[in-house]
Amino acid sequence: MTSSILRGLLRPIPYILSDWFTFRIARVLSGRLRKLRKELSGEVTDYFLDILLDGMDLAFCLCKGYRKNIKNFEGRYLFGTADGRVVSSVIFKNGDMKTPEDAIDDWDVRVTFKDADALNAFIFSRDQDILNSLLANNVEFDGNVTYIFKFGFMARDLAHRFGIE
Repeated sequence: MTSSILRGLLRPIPYILSDWFTFRIARVLSGRLRKLRKELSGEVTDYFLDILLDGMDLAFCLCKGYRKNIKNFEGRYLFGTADGRVVSSVIFKNGDMKTPEDAIDDWDVRVTFKDADALNAFIFSRDQDILNSLLANNVEFDGNVTYIFKFGFMARDLAHRFGIE
């Protein structure tokens, strides 16, 4: 994920340039965001979640408008796939996003997806139909499910900012 030093250097950019301009720079220059765009466009891999979190982290650094999504929001997520190949944690606190290397134990919500395709389909679905996902055995939840709606909103907002609908 984005290092603390890099994040410190990137934070002032949105105050100097507009969000539109910063996203255009990021789209052109960043290999990370190119990978994210590729994943969001449908080439889902086991690294989808890591790339999505990396893209979100970079967007929070570069875009004031996108950073408003985590203003006054605190949440701890643990994402994974049933086969254990994908495990990622993310912590939102004090207007910042952190992605620990290891799985966190004290999560607000734990989400286990059948596979990377199920994760992509659920996070980016228009209505995030939790009941249908549960009935299809594509996803399993523990904890506060409203956090999933918040995360899904942030992921779709990022995709929208990239022009991927």
